[in-house]
Amino acid sequence: MGTKATVLGVSIDIVTMSEAVAKLEQFIKGKTPHLIATANAEMVMLAQEDQELAAILNQCDLVVPDGAGVVWAARHQGYTMPERVAGYDLSQNLLAHAANKGYSVFMFGSQTAIIEKAKSVALERYPGLRITGIRDGFFTTQDEPAIIESIRAAKPDILLAALGVPKQEKWLARNLSDLNVPVCMGVGGTFDVMAGAVKRAPLWMQRTSLEWLFRLIQQPQRVIRMMALPRFAVKVMLGKKC
Repeated sequence: MGTKATVLGVSIDIVTMSEAVAKLEQFIKGKTPHLIATANAEMVMLAQEDQELAAILNQCDLVVPDGAGVVWAARHQGYTMPERVAGYDLSQNLLAHAANKGYSVFMFGSQTAIIEKAKSVALERYPGLRITGIRDGFFTTQDEPAIIESIRAAKPDILLAALGVPKQEKWLARNLSDLNVPVCMGVGGTFDVMAGAVKRAPLWMQRTSLEWLFRLIQQPQRVIRMMALPRFAVKVMLGKKC
């Protein structure tokens, strides 16, 4: 059925983790800016109400199926979606690949202490990794030109932006050509997990599609956001497009 699945109007690439990393390698070699998104059920539901986000997702160069719900929805509609490509795992695979190939990385977002810790963890975990810059995610509109200039000056091959959904996708899309970074990817809470500020679900919960439950136990305040999951499932089953 092609190389993309459409889930509630959002196009999602049918890729494995290794295929996604290979695609990012192509983008880096191509030298031109590309936007990558990691779509889970929450993001797809948000795109139902946010037309700007929906348009950005459908213009991305790669949208991976980050979330068991998205994989289930694609399969439910008859697409052959091979596996979940979790955003956190993709970012770690990409960092390992960058260390191996000599590609440089800029880390942008989260709190100062978190991003500094995430940087040190990355350097320890992936020997040889080149991190050409970091910047926390607290800024005003007036700060943006200086932030863009600092990223451009660092000339990274990869920009990981942890500003939260949909802010990170909108910021990257708006500034994509000015940033001129081959791989620009929104990574949500990745730096928090790397820094140890947020725990990730045990592997068995990830494999049994229960990561959402672990997150809810860890962060009860997510309950409102989690309400998107049953609504997502109902919309998919009813075959609604918007």
